[in-house]
Amino acid sequence: MKPMRALLSGYYGKGNGGDEALLATLLQMLPPHVTPVVLSGNPEETRDRYGAETCNRMAFTAVLQALRSCDAFIWGGGSLIQDVTSSISPFYYGGLMTLAQKMGLKTVAWAQGIGPLKRPQTRWLAQHSFGHCTKVSVRDRASAALLSDWQIPYILAPDPVWALEAKPVPGLWNLPAPRVAVTLRSHPQLTETRLANLTRALVDFQKATQTFILLLPFQKSEDLSIAEAIHPQLKDVSQIMCLEDPQLLKGVYRGVEMTIGMRLHSLIMAAAEGCRCFALSYDPKVNRLMEDLAMPGWDLASLPDDPNVISTTWMEHYANGDPLSSEQIQSLVDRALMHRELLSEALTA
Repeated sequence: MKPMRALLSGYYGKGNGGDEALLATLLQMLPPHVTPVVLSGNPEETRDRYGAETCNRMAFTAVLQALRSCDAFIWGGGSLIQDVTSSISPFYYGGLMTLAQKMGLKTVAWAQGIGPLKRPQTRWLAQHSFGHCTKVSVRDRASAALLSDWQIPYILAPDPVWALEAKPVPGLWNLPAPRVAVTLRSHPQLTETRLANLTRALVDFQKATQTFILLLPFQKSEDLSIAEAIHPQLKDVSQIMCLEDPQLLKGVYRGVEMTIGMRLHSLIMAAAEGCRCFALSYDPKVNRLMEDLAMPGWDLASLPDDPNVISTTWMEHYANGDPLSSEQIQSLVDRALMHRELLSEALTA
């Protein structure tokens, strides 16, 4: 097989566990004849963690040189083309994709979650960028419906992180059991009142179940301060655990009975490792996962005002809720590997 170089573009090197998990899975799924070059917000850290060649994602001249040195360009998973959290980022990613297409590189939109797209300009850019890709894979039905409307060929498969290989976490089994993991992130919908209600509910839930609470920040800049605010309320029965390696982050859930999560990949990782899951949704992508897996949870906007209702609901799920069966998990993993097959097809010289 002729050697190739591929430039990988995503929200990498920004300390976000979900995006790092997508990168780790993409590197795991790349065909062996492909050498990756990763665009990163922290090139040194990314190089040291994954042993890959890296480039500063904001250094335009270096990015241009990297594009010229590569045969392929890959949007590496996640909700890159959406204009809700940022109106600028879709133009960054879309601009790179357009440039790669004009330069004649093979271009792959891999494991994308498209939208929400509120602005006509972003919608046009998305349709144009996806329409000129060599291959496209998406991770949810809403994204697939958009591509169908635009008459763009695609494959639909579960998020690739279902297939990420987990690593055991040193010291995890020394912590008290049973364990429940909690991942909350800062967001306008997580108001002070709602956070106070969730914290009160968590304290009551812990007392009733005698569980040990693992507070897992997925992105320190967004999540750590919330974990630090909750921890003193659960002083001797909780621990904040910051894990940078996404394979270790997924491995945590092997030692956890139940997960309460806002972040999409906290729920995917937990479900993949056989945890009961309860979602607190702040984004349509979390709602899509809840629908696909019949996962219980609330939209933050409709969170009950009574902490007792929240804790009682959690207790009920802890006592009587079911994780996914091993057959369901294996099916999701097998279908997630369709993203690997797509890479193999697209990057064959």
